[in-house]
Amino acid sequence: MLLRSIRTAEHLRRISASSVSAYLTSPSLASRVSPTESAQSSPISRFYYSNPRNENRHTTTSSSASSRWRISIRHMSRRRKATKAVDLAMDSVVKIFTVSTSPSYFLPWQNKSQRESMGSGFVISGRRIITNAHVVADHSFVLVRKHGSPIKHRAKVEAIGHECDLAVLVIDSEVFWEGMNSLELGDIPLLREEVFVVGYPQGGDNISVTKGVVSRVEPTQYVHGATQLMAIQIDAAINPGNSGGPAIMGNKVAGVAFQNLAGGENIGYIIPTPVIKHFINGVEESGKYIGFCSMGVSCQPMENAQIRGIYQMNAHRILNKEDVILAFDGVPIGNDGTVPLRKKERITFDHMVSMKKPDETALVKVLREGKEHEFSITLRPLQPLVPVHQFDQLPSYYIFAGFVFVPLTQPYLHEYGEDWYNTCPRRLCERALRDLPEKSNQQLVIISQVLMDDINTGFERLAELQVKKVNGVEVDNLRHLCQLIENCDTENLKLDLDDGRVLALKYQDARLATSLILKRHRIASAMSSDLLIEQHNPATELAAPCSTAVV
Repeated sequence: MLLRSIRTAEHLRRISASSVSAYLTSPSLASRVSPTESAQSSPISRFYYSNPRNENRHTTTSSSASSRWRISIRHMSRRRKATKAVDLAMDSVVKIFTVSTSPSYFLPWQNKSQRESMGSGFVISGRRIITNAHVVADHSFVLVRKHGSPIKHRAKVEAIGHECDLAVLVIDSEVFWEGMNSLELGDIPLLREEVFVVGYPQGGDNISVTKGVVSRVEPTQYVHGATQLMAIQIDAAINPGNSGGPAIMGNKVAGVAFQNLAGGENIGYIIPTPVIKHFINGVEESGKYIGFCSMGVSCQPMENAQIRGIYQMNAHRILNKEDVILAFDGVPIGNDGTVPLRKKERITFDHMVSMKKPDETALVKVLREGKEHEFSITLRPLQPLVPVHQFDQLPSYYIFAGFVFVPLTQPYLHEYGEDWYNTCPRRLCERALRDLPEKSNQQLVIISQVLMDDINTGFERLAELQVKKVNGVEVDNLRHLCQLIENCDTENLKLDLDDGRVLALKYQDARLATSLILKRHRIASAMSSDLLIEQHNPATELAAPCSTAVV
């Protein structure tokens, strides 16, 4: 693999206009999923004879009878497997009821209307419940009901990983755990192996079992977290409400149902056990979600013979641009960027990287200027310049003189609608998808809107522009901008924006106008709660308060 640049690879995959639908808890997306359950079974052998004479009739009849007998045995075996899956699920799979409230990124001081959704989950060891992160994202209240019980029990979200779309729930009620059994995580199923997806999809209130076979195993975009991780494609119908339910193979869990392919017929995806185990082990070891590592590089395949010849190839910051990556942890990487997975199966080497724990080292062999080198690198999760998601937290904002300053995030751009990629400001969209951080804690701070007042008349067209400098000092993030404005000791305040635009105000007049604007718009505080906490934190770099609440 040719190393094109030192940059995060995930930014190329963050266009949310994906063909995959992840939010299977929302009834509004039901039309995107085929309700037809897969009835595909294994191919049945047929016998053909080239000699049509009568003496072969007995042989043909005997073979047909034998074939029917084998078919009957197959059906009986499948019925047993399905019955076994149902028996396991009865005391393990639960229905999850979530009340959630998402923030408004255009009006970050208030929330949108609350909504209700349903999903599935299953019990694992340690009295814990596994489900999808999107089932409980932005939750304000979570209830769980076990099969055959009319009682809903209050649940708490112990850990949540939005990148891998997994969450762990805990329930304190002893009544709930009576008669509940935990499911054991198994291995990655082989191609064409049967799995049974168990859950509570829409269309009914009772538990449902859907059969399917494994179609492929490869890295797939997780729509909820906008990341690329291993996933298993199956031909079972996965409908809204199935999210978080187990896919059972034999007597163990092969994966967690989480998304389907929009426009496809019975094409669903489950999260495989290596990803689940990585998530659970990280929570057990650190008490919180630790994330998935990345090398922080963008790679190009070396399949073309000409490019291999140019780089003398016959077959962080340690790595240089145009290094050729030959092996990762001793595993040779093919010219197409893949490594062996199982017999006659390959997968991109990104999977090996993502399975590493934060701060774990890896041995990388590279070809540099015709010579082979080996480097030990430390892997960590990468934070993008523009966050892809911000679930379970309120957006940050700061208001001064009617100008609403916010950090640029993809959820902010999503407020422009489903077609946000084409309707939001083009400059902001390009930066969200392509720009990379140059320093830690860096944010792109923009003016999201202007709350009109005499103090800012004529500046209303400056909305949606990035703030680059305050009184000549380059802005690192929203908190830094807050500090620079609040600590201004000059008569005038000057902000340098995109396109060479300038915003200039009389500082004291602007401070007085701020409190009046907040009162007029019924905004309780000129800053978000996270900045208020930092304001009262002695360890913060802020030397003065960033805002005054409306009295």
